[in-house]
Amino acid sequence: MSQTVLPPIRKADPPKEVQLTELARRYRDARGPGMQLLSALGAKTDTMLDRLPPPVRSGLDKATLTALERSFDLAARSRATLPDTSDWITRAVTVGTGAVGGLGGMPTALSELPVTTTVILRAVQGIAAGHGFDPDLVDTKSDCIQVFAAAGPLDGGELDLSFLQLRMALTGHSVQAMLRVVAPKLAAALGSKLAAQSVPVVGAVAGAAINYTFTSYYQDVARVQFGLRKLAEDTGHDRAALIAEFEDHLRQL
Repeated sequence: MSQTVLPPIRKADPPKEVQLTELARRYRDARGPGMQLLSALGAKTDTMLDRLPPPVRSGLDKATLTALERSFDLAARSRATLPDTSDWITRAVTVGTGAVGGLGGMPTALSELPVTTTVILRAVQGIAAGHGFDPDLVDTKSDCIQVFAAAGPLDGGELDLSFLQLRMALTGHSVQAMLRVVAPKLAAALGSKLAAQSVPVVGAVAGAAINYTFTSYYQDVARVQFGLRKLAEDTGHDRAALIAEFEDHLRQL
């Protein structure tokens, strides 16, 4: 009976433990600015969500799915003509869209949703490319979408790593299925953002600040996602086992 031959484990540079600690620290700290901002606004996520009109609350999942669908296509097409930009330029762009979205209250905030989602997804694709992964390949597309399944930057609960284990074979027929899985998680995060932007003019300031928080947060999550993937491929470690080690490092911080 033949035995499965596993690929040899290679040493990482920097060492694996160093990289895992750095990635764990990045993920732990990613929500820090978001929670500080929420405290400065004198609000809690659940009470902010109560500000949303019932029709908006009930339709948020659908609106988020629509935003993701549009963003997925637009961000992918933009790579043919627009170069990747720095983190700060991306954040500056979303600060601007957040301010515009908050000027008119809820109507403009909802209109701004797919625009900001597209800019952030485009940045996630750039981070994937920076780690050596082709954003046009199906596995990389899957990982880019999975970034949005992470708990939002204004979520005060326990750190949720379930997005790292979310694996679906992404094909032309399953893109919609993946988006439907991710949309409710992103909708929960975006609800607080929309609530903060719901007051015209004042919402412009909140929208700009929260968009900065959202953008930097998902950029950090993307670096964790693709950092772990690259470490697994560079060393030959099983990706699931590496994620488990990452969780251990996170608990020890």
